[in-house]
Amino acid sequence: MVAQSGKDLLIKLDDGAGTFLTIAGLRATRISFNAEMVDITSLESGGWRELLGGAGVRSATLSGAGVFRDDATDLRAQDVFFNGMVPQFQVVIPDFGIVEGPFQITSLEYSGNYDGEATYEMSMASAGVVAFTAI
Repeated sequence: MVAQSGKDLLIKLDDGAGTFLTIAGLRATRISFNAEMVDITSLESGGWRELLGGAGVRSATLSGAGVFRDDATDLRAQDVFFNGMVPQFQVVIPDFGIVEGPFQITSLEYSGNYDGEATYEMSMASAGVVAFTAI
């Protein structure tokens, strides 16, 4: 993969009607994939750790930080958080693929200085099967 512009890594949120809207105002985005391992090491392992392939729990986390730019996505994110909803999210990873699945907003933070813009940070955790489609 060649170098990519960070602005092309997009986090999108289902608007409730099946259309994905890019979360506006994000300046920084991040996606992380995790897999728990299942250790099956025994006395017969010859001193080496052995893992059980295909076992364990997989998860993904998303995070983003930015400035307020768009009432529609700001209000949708607030609604999702305060009502404990688990909507579909999409993450577009340039020249790699699209990740899609249900996520819960686990953290929503607001901040601002008296002489600057209001900013926000949000974190999301996968809440079901996450699919990957290569582009």
